[in-house]
Amino acid sequence: MTVASSLRVVHGPVTDRQTLALDWKLLEYHADANIFLSWQWIGIWLQVYQPTAFALRVYEGDILVGLGLMVEVKERRHGVLVSRCLRLHQTGHQHQDQIWIEYNGFLAKRGLEEEVASACLQYLCNHWDEWDELVIGAIEVGQAKQYAKASSLDMHVRWEAPCYGVDLEALRSADKEYLEHLSSNTRYQIRRAQRLYSKRGEVRLKRPASIEEALVVYSAIGPAHLKRWGSGKDESGFANPEFVKFHEEMINHHWEEGGIDLVTVYAGDEAIATFYNLVYHDTVYFYLGGLKVEEDNKLKPGLLGHSLCIEDYKQRGFKYYDFMGGEERYKTQLGNFHQGLVQVALQKNLWRFKLEKAARRARNQFLISPLKPKKPCSENRGKQSEPLPNAGWSVKTQEQE
Repeated sequence: MTVASSLRVVHGPVTDRQTLALDWKLLEYHADANIFLSWQWIGIWLQVYQPTAFALRVYEGDILVGLGLMVEVKERRHGVLVSRCLRLHQTGHQHQDQIWIEYNGFLAKRGLEEEVASACLQYLCNHWDEWDELVIGAIEVGQAKQYAKASSLDMHVRWEAPCYGVDLEALRSADKEYLEHLSSNTRYQIRRAQRLYSKRGEVRLKRPASIEEALVVYSAIGPAHLKRWGSGKDESGFANPEFVKFHEEMINHHWEEGGIDLVTVYAGDEAIATFYNLVYHDTVYFYLGGLKVEEDNKLKPGLLGHSLCIEDYKQRGFKYYDFMGGEERYKTQLGNFHQGLVQVALQKNLWRFKLEKAARRARNQFLISPLKPKKPCSENRGKQSEPLPNAGWSVKTQEQE
């Protein structure tokens, strides 16, 4: 008997959040988790949005080895197609999913990741009938393919993007400054920006000294974010009270323990960039930021700010600086590709999906220049993730760098 076949899956509504928290944290300790599968994220998600979620618990004997939270939601597409969706760690409501989870999946005991995922997917297919498609994202490409294979469901990719980051441990081993690892052109742009900003005063980093100050700094990002991305319901998250509340609660619960880092870059007394980062197990996840708009294109607050933060995190012993999903130019300039992400719908063999697929294929065939879905990125995370399901995200422009 294989390990996978020996696993037992139990599902039930999330009613006792305290017990779930204890189970999640214990399993997390024995897992290779990331920030989005940590209780740090999941606990605040449950607290702020209070979804009607069902927990899948996976046991090997009496030992809990896997967890995942499913939400049922009906999705209407094209005005006529209605699909009963199961969402993993998302609600299916745009204003709630605006926080945009990445590196999603089932939380699993270290070494049992594939077995836990297969057990959960087979359980859903064989013992939970009232759904049409399982929507999971954003998830690593290879992981998504493994999920499709394990479930024998048709995989439709709704969204895809590369991920870039900086290996801080490798930088320390090389015993060189971060800038020395960049292209000569990028290095020149950053050094020129630093010289120009130095004329206004010392260029330095500053972090909040208290939760209260951290909340003020986070709030101060809002005007720049709103100005850049807009204040409509499908635009900046700072126009969405639930988005704002989610991150305020993240700060309230996790800033003191080091799970949230807010860094402001100053030139003299003037703030030129502020970055809101998630921190988990020696990895820094760049989530969003606010940049000063400069008339002089030689001033690059984003490039300079990120480079200073990366060097600072390297010196402080962190292992990785993750820009996460998105192919914006500043990410390719400052980081290296490390994996691809997708959001997928694993669909049952239903005629409505076959017709939808045929219509999609016909549209792409006859459009001379089919519109390519714009992709979300950590810099503009306030934008909606998937109106149908991908539009509404704006790509960061060179001007913002």
